[in-house]
Amino acid sequence: MTGTPPGTPLRVGLVGYGLAGSVFHAPLIAATEGLALDTVVTSRPERQRQARDEFPDVRTVATPDELFDRATELDLIVIASPNKTHVPLAKRALEAGLPVVVDKPVAGTAAEARELAALAEERGLLLSVFQNRRWDNDFLTLRRLIAEDALGDVWRFESRFERWRPQPKGGWRESGDPAEIGGLLYDLGSHVVDQALVLFGPATQVYAEALVRRAGAEADDDTFIAITHAGGVRSHLYVSSTAAQLGPRFRVLGSKAGYVKHGLDPQEAALREGKRPGPGWGEEDESLWGRVGSGESPVTGGGHVQETVPGDYPAYYAAVAEALLKGGPNPVDAREAAAALDVLEAARRSARDAVVVTL
Repeated sequence: MTGTPPGTPLRVGLVGYGLAGSVFHAPLIAATEGLALDTVVTSRPERQRQARDEFPDVRTVATPDELFDRATELDLIVIASPNKTHVPLAKRALEAGLPVVVDKPVAGTAAEARELAALAEERGLLLSVFQNRRWDNDFLTLRRLIAEDALGDVWRFESRFERWRPQPKGGWRESGDPAEIGGLLYDLGSHVVDQALVLFGPATQVYAEALVRRAGAEADDDTFIAITHAGGVRSHLYVSSTAAQLGPRFRVLGSKAGYVKHGLDPQEAALREGKRPGPGWGEEDESLWGRVGSGESPVTGGGHVQETVPGDYPAYYAAVAEALLKGGPNPVDAREAAAALDVLEAARRSARDAVVVTL
């Protein structure tokens, strides 16, 4: 599908060098065999300097136009720019004949996501969504426990992404302008909903509460989503910037046992600190391992310690390279992301109208 000579890494253009681009995408692309970070698009001179300091061989340009002017020299476009730009930039890349990775959320609506998926299929191009939390350590551990039937029939899945940020930071992520697609519902909510659907299948009903707690905040900063899955599992999902005491990352209750896990996967913190994938990547200190058991609180020693599977964000881009070079499967199909957006749209409606939404 590419004009790149065999054995030559695929040349990647990265649009955006804020948090997503500089912390997640650029380091993971650079660490992936078969991929080479070729060009970074950012209009800010200080971010251009940062990109060149971190990746001396990279080119920097100020606008997507400059990137697309060189479309024939590239093999993959990665979009890590603000949410409102995802759809127009992804469409432009696909129309230029280039495969695309888009950071979550891929679009503001499920309809837009499906339109992009249809365009990619029509052009025979990869369109993948960066749902990196599918490679979190706790998620991989829970998938293994479910596969081994260690919990029995799962009845309730509780998932939390909670922070204590009593003062708004500002920026588009906290904007109340609907065009910005900001707020926690579409930010962290994209992760917890995607994880729930991957684990327990399609949603049939959605109830949500999306609140603005902090003075001066414009978008939801304390949000709860309840999902009823077609298979009967109930997911309770919490995303908050106003949690003065953090709850467990996962609390999963089944007919045989439960699994409780505190603390976030260490990969984001490692990437922020400038660490790069290598030996020991994604491993967690034993003191943070969760517990599996029944009949007693894990705080008082109930159950047994459950070793955490190492997190593996590098697996995402390795799968992208495999898909492009060898025809492997898309690690996160855009239609899966559209199903998560169905839930997020239902949650927004539920919170607004105080109703349970049936899908």
